[in-house]
Amino acid sequence: MSRLPALFISHGSPMTALEPGEAGLRLAALAAALPRPRAIVIASAHWLAAAPRVGGAPQPLTIHDFGGFPQALFDMRYPAPGDPALAAQVAELLAAAGLSAALDPQRGLDHGVWVPLHLLYPDAAIPVVPVSIQPDLGPAHQFALGQALAPLRDDGVLVIGSGSITHNLHDWRHYSEAREAPYVRPFIEWIEQRLSADEIEALLDYRRQAPFAERAHPTDEHLLPLYVAMGAGGAPMRAQRIDAGIDQGFLAMDIYRFDGTP
Repeated sequence: MSRLPALFISHGSPMTALEPGEAGLRLAALAAALPRPRAIVIASAHWLAAAPRVGGAPQPLTIHDFGGFPQALFDMRYPAPGDPALAAQVAELLAAAGLSAALDPQRGLDHGVWVPLHLLYPDAAIPVVPVSIQPDLGPAHQFALGQALAPLRDDGVLVIGSGSITHNLHDWRHYSEAREAPYVRPFIEWIEQRLSADEIEALLDYRRQAPFAERAHPTDEHLLPLYVAMGAGGAPMRAQRIDAGIDQGFLAMDIYRFDGTP
Protein backbone atom coordinates (compact mmCIF):
# COMPACT_ATOMS: atom_id res chain seq x y z
CA MET A 1 0.00 0.00 0.00
CA SER A 2 1.18 3.55 -0.74
CA ARG A 3 2.44 5.60 2.18
CA LEU A 4 -0.32 7.80 3.57
CA PRO A 5 0.26 11.40 4.64
CA ALA A 6 -0.39 12.66 8.15
CA LEU A 7 -3.16 15.25 8.41
CA PHE A 8 -4.08 18.17 10.60
CA ILE A 9 -7.74 19.12 10.38
CA SER A 10 -9.42 22.19 11.86
CA HIS A 11 -12.76 20.68 12.84
CA GLY A 12 -14.50 23.97 13.68
CA SER A 13 -17.84 24.12 15.46
CA PRO A 14 -19.93 20.96 15.88
CA MET A 15 -22.29 22.62 13.39
CA THR A 16 -19.75 21.83 10.68
CA ALA A 17 -21.33 18.36 10.60
CA LEU A 18 -24.67 19.88 9.51
CA GLU A 19 -23.34 22.89 7.60
CA PRO A 20 -20.02 21.70 6.14
CA GLY A 21 -19.51 24.60 3.77
CA GLU A 22 -16.05 25.06 2.31
CA ALA A 23 -14.46 22.71 4.86
CA GLY A 24 -16.74 19.91 3.73
CA LEU A 25 -15.77 20.41 0.10
CA ARG A 26 -12.06 20.42 0.93
CA LEU A 27 -12.27 17.30 3.09
CA ALA A 28 -14.30 15.39 0.50
CA ALA A 29 -11.75 16.30 -2.17
CA LEU A 30 -8.90 15.25 0.11
CA ALA A 31 -10.49 11.87 0.82
CA ALA A 32 -10.96 11.29 -2.91
CA ALA A 33 -7.29 12.08 -3.57
CA LEU A 34 -5.90 9.73 -0.89
CA PRO A 35 -5.58 5.95 -0.97
CA ARG A 36 -8.31 4.58 1.25
CA PRO A 37 -6.78 3.82 4.66
CA ARG A 38 -7.27 0.50 6.40
CA ALA A 39 -7.64 2.36 9.73
CA ILE A 40 -7.45 5.84 11.26
CA VAL A 41 -5.57 6.94 14.38
CA ILE A 42 -6.74 10.38 15.47
CA ALA A 43 -5.66 12.72 18.28
CA SER A 44 -8.46 15.11 19.20
CA ALA A 45 -8.35 18.40 21.08
CA HIS A 46 -11.40 17.16 22.99
CA TRP A 47 -9.74 14.20 24.68
CA LEU A 48 -7.41 15.61 27.31
CA ALA A 49 -5.43 13.46 29.72
CA ALA A 50 -2.38 13.81 31.93
CA ALA A 51 -0.65 10.95 30.06
CA PRO A 52 -1.32 9.32 26.68
CA ARG A 53 -4.43 7.18 26.47
CA VAL A 54 -5.53 5.09 23.51
CA GLY A 55 -9.12 4.13 22.74
CA GLY A 56 -9.49 0.38 22.41
CA ALA A 57 -13.26 -0.02 22.19
CA PRO A 58 -14.33 -2.55 19.53
CA GLN A 59 -17.38 -0.39 18.70
CA PRO A 60 -16.83 3.18 19.98
CA LEU A 61 -19.91 5.20 20.83
CA THR A 62 -20.54 8.64 19.33
CA ILE A 63 -19.99 11.27 22.05
CA HIS A 64 -22.06 14.46 21.89
CA ASP A 65 -19.74 16.58 24.01
CA PHE A 66 -21.48 19.93 23.55
CA GLY A 67 -24.70 21.74 24.36
CA GLY A 68 -27.05 24.33 22.93
CA PHE A 69 -27.10 22.98 19.38
CA PRO A 70 -30.01 21.71 17.24
CA GLN A 71 -31.45 18.28 18.02
CA ALA A 72 -30.39 17.09 14.57
CA LEU A 73 -26.79 17.28 15.74
CA PHE A 74 -27.49 15.14 18.80
CA ASP A 75 -29.26 12.62 16.58
CA MET A 76 -26.15 12.11 14.46
CA ARG A 77 -24.08 8.96 14.91
CA TYR A 78 -20.72 7.92 13.46
CA PRO A 79 -20.83 4.12 13.87
CA ALA A 80 -17.29 3.35 12.75
CA PRO A 81 -15.77 0.21 14.28
CA GLY A 82 -12.78 0.36 16.57
CA ASP A 83 -9.62 -1.70 16.24
CA PRO A 84 -8.42 -3.09 19.60
CA ALA A 85 -5.38 -4.75 18.00
CA LEU A 86 -4.27 -1.48 16.42
CA ALA A 87 -4.92 0.34 19.71
CA ALA A 88 -2.56 -2.09 21.43
CA GLN A 89 0.03 -1.49 18.70
CA VAL A 90 -0.30 2.28 19.18
CA ALA A 91 0.26 1.88 22.92
CA GLU A 92 3.35 -0.24 22.21
CA LEU A 93 4.77 2.36 19.79
CA LEU A 94 4.27 5.09 22.37
CA ALA A 95 5.83 3.00 25.12
CA ALA A 96 8.86 2.26 22.91
CA ALA A 97 9.31 6.04 22.53
CA GLY A 98 9.23 6.51 26.30
CA LEU A 99 5.62 7.72 26.31
CA SER A 100 3.84 5.23 28.53
CA ALA A 101 0.25 4.89 27.33
CA ALA A 102 -2.84 3.28 28.84
CA LEU A 103 -5.59 1.58 26.87
CA ASP A 104 -9.15 2.82 27.44
CA PRO A 105 -11.58 0.08 26.37
CA GLN A 106 -14.62 2.37 26.79
CA ARG A 107 -13.57 5.55 25.00
CA GLY A 108 -15.96 6.77 22.32
CA LEU A 109 -15.54 9.28 19.49
CA ASP A 110 -15.86 12.93 20.55
CA HIS A 111 -16.91 15.61 18.08
CA GLY A 112 -13.28 16.43 17.30
CA VAL A 113 -13.17 12.92 15.83
CA TRP A 114 -16.55 12.25 14.28
CA VAL A 115 -17.29 15.68 12.80
CA PRO A 116 -14.26 15.70 10.43
CA LEU A 117 -14.47 11.94 9.80
CA HIS A 118 -18.14 12.29 8.84
CA LEU A 119 -16.99 14.67 6.10
CA LEU A 120 -13.94 12.63 5.06
CA TYR A 121 -15.46 9.15 5.16
CA PRO A 122 -19.25 9.40 5.56
CA ASP A 123 -19.72 5.62 5.22
CA ALA A 124 -18.14 5.21 8.70
CA ALA A 125 -16.65 1.89 7.59
CA ILE A 126 -12.97 2.52 8.43
CA PRO A 127 -11.85 1.48 11.95
CA VAL A 128 -10.99 4.42 14.20
CA VAL A 129 -8.59 4.52 17.17
CA PRO A 130 -8.69 7.77 19.18
CA VAL A 131 -5.66 9.05 21.09
CA SER A 132 -5.61 11.68 23.84
CA ILE A 133 -3.45 14.79 23.97
CA GLN A 134 -1.66 16.15 27.03
CA PRO A 135 -2.35 19.88 27.34
CA ASP A 136 0.01 20.36 30.29
CA LEU A 137 3.02 18.90 28.45
CA GLY A 138 3.16 21.33 25.53
CA PRO A 139 3.97 21.15 21.83
CA ALA A 140 7.24 19.20 22.07
CA HIS A 141 5.51 16.31 23.83
CA GLN A 142 2.80 16.16 21.18
CA PHE A 143 5.44 16.31 18.44
CA ALA A 144 7.22 13.31 20.00
CA LEU A 145 3.92 11.46 20.22
CA GLY A 146 3.37 12.03 16.51
CA GLN A 147 6.90 10.85 15.71
CA ALA A 148 6.16 7.60 17.53
CA LEU A 149 3.07 7.07 15.35
CA ALA A 150 4.84 7.85 12.05
CA PRO A 151 5.59 4.18 11.12
CA LEU A 152 1.86 3.50 10.93
CA ARG A 153 1.71 5.57 7.73
CA ASP A 154 3.50 2.74 5.88
CA ASP A 155 0.94 0.25 7.15
CA GLY A 156 -2.20 1.78 5.66
CA VAL A 157 -3.05 3.87 8.73
CA LEU A 158 -4.06 7.52 8.39
CA VAL A 159 -2.72 9.57 11.32
CA ILE A 160 -4.76 12.72 12.02
CA GLY A 161 -4.52 15.57 14.50
CA SER A 162 -7.90 17.26 14.91
CA GLY A 163 -8.05 20.72 16.47
CA SER A 164 -8.24 24.26 15.11
CA ILE A 165 -5.62 26.54 13.62
CA THR A 166 -7.25 29.43 15.56
CA HIS A 167 -9.57 28.93 18.52
CA ASN A 168 -10.70 31.79 20.74
CA LEU A 169 -14.28 31.20 21.79
CA HIS A 170 -14.28 34.51 23.69
CA ASP A 171 -14.66 36.04 20.23
CA TRP A 172 -17.92 34.26 19.51
CA ARG A 173 -20.52 36.92 18.61
CA HIS A 174 -17.83 39.61 18.27
CA TYR A 175 -16.96 38.68 14.69
CA SER A 176 -18.77 37.31 11.66
CA GLU A 177 -18.31 36.32 8.04
CA ALA A 178 -18.43 40.05 7.24
CA ARG A 179 -16.14 41.18 10.10
CA GLU A 180 -13.01 39.06 10.50
CA ALA A 181 -10.92 39.02 13.67
CA PRO A 182 -7.72 40.99 12.95
CA TYR A 183 -5.37 38.41 14.44
CA VAL A 184 -6.48 35.42 12.37
CA ARG A 185 -4.64 35.98 9.10
CA PRO A 186 -1.31 37.09 10.61
CA PHE A 187 -1.32 33.99 12.83
CA ILE A 188 -2.23 31.47 10.13
CA GLU A 189 0.26 33.04 7.71
CA TRP A 190 3.04 32.72 10.30
CA ILE A 191 2.15 29.05 10.83
CA GLU A 192 2.13 28.40 7.08
CA GLN A 193 5.49 30.12 6.58
CA ARG A 194 7.17 28.22 9.42
CA LEU A 195 5.74 24.90 8.24
CA SER A 196 6.81 25.53 4.65
CA ALA A 197 10.35 26.24 5.87
CA ASP A 198 10.41 23.24 8.25
CA GLU A 199 11.18 25.59 11.14
CA ILE A 200 10.21 23.12 13.83
CA GLU A 201 11.91 24.90 16.74
CA ALA A 202 10.05 28.13 15.99
CA LEU A 203 6.76 26.25 15.75
CA LEU A 204 7.40 24.52 19.08
CA ASP A 205 7.98 28.00 20.53
CA TYR A 206 4.90 29.50 18.85
CA ARG A 207 3.63 30.96 22.13
CA ARG A 208 6.52 33.45 22.17
CA GLN A 209 7.23 33.82 18.46
CA ALA A 210 3.92 33.78 16.58
CA PRO A 211 2.01 37.05 16.16
CA PHE A 212 -1.14 37.24 18.29
CA ALA A 213 -0.52 33.75 19.70
CA GLU A 214 -2.51 34.36 22.87
CA ARG A 215 -5.41 35.87 20.93
CA ALA A 216 -5.47 32.97 18.50
CA HIS A 217 -5.16 30.40 21.30
CA PRO A 218 -5.93 31.54 24.86
CA THR A 219 -5.24 27.91 25.76
CA ASP A 220 -3.14 25.39 23.82
CA GLU A 221 -5.36 22.36 23.41
CA HIS A 222 -6.77 23.10 19.94
CA LEU A 223 -3.36 23.74 18.38
CA LEU A 224 -1.61 20.77 20.00
CA PRO A 225 -2.99 18.21 17.51
CA LEU A 226 -1.06 20.10 14.81
CA TYR A 227 2.15 18.93 16.48
CA VAL A 228 0.98 15.32 16.45
CA ALA A 229 0.47 15.58 12.69
CA MET A 230 3.82 17.35 12.28
CA GLY A 231 5.64 14.61 14.16
CA ALA A 232 3.91 11.87 12.21
CA GLY A 233 4.61 13.80 9.00
CA GLY A 234 8.30 12.92 8.94
CA ALA A 235 11.28 14.98 7.87
CA PRO A 236 11.24 17.15 5.92
CA MET A 237 7.53 17.55 6.60
CA ARG A 238 6.56 18.64 3.08
CA ALA A 239 3.64 20.57 4.54
CA GLN A 240 0.79 21.52 2.22
CA ARG A 241 -1.86 23.96 3.42
CA ILE A 242 -5.43 23.49 2.25
CA ASP A 243 -7.38 26.70 2.79
CA ALA A 244 -10.92 25.93 3.99
CA GLY A 245 -11.94 29.46 4.89
CA ILE A 246 -12.60 31.25 8.18
CA ASP A 247 -15.77 30.25 10.01
CA GLN A 248 -17.70 33.00 11.84
CA GLY A 249 -14.80 35.40 11.28
CA PHE A 250 -12.51 33.90 13.94
CA LEU A 251 -12.25 30.10 13.46
CA ALA A 252 -9.73 29.46 10.68
CA MET A 253 -10.49 26.08 9.10
CA ASP A 254 -7.03 25.31 7.67
CA ILE A 255 -6.17 21.72 6.82
CA TYR A 256 -2.59 20.48 6.44
CA ARG A 257 -1.21 17.34 4.90
CA PHE A 258 2.33 16.20 5.64
CA ASP A 259 4.04 13.88 3.17
CA GLY A 260 7.54 13.58 4.64
CA THR A 261 9.41 10.34 5.20
CA PRO A 262 8.76 8.70 8.60
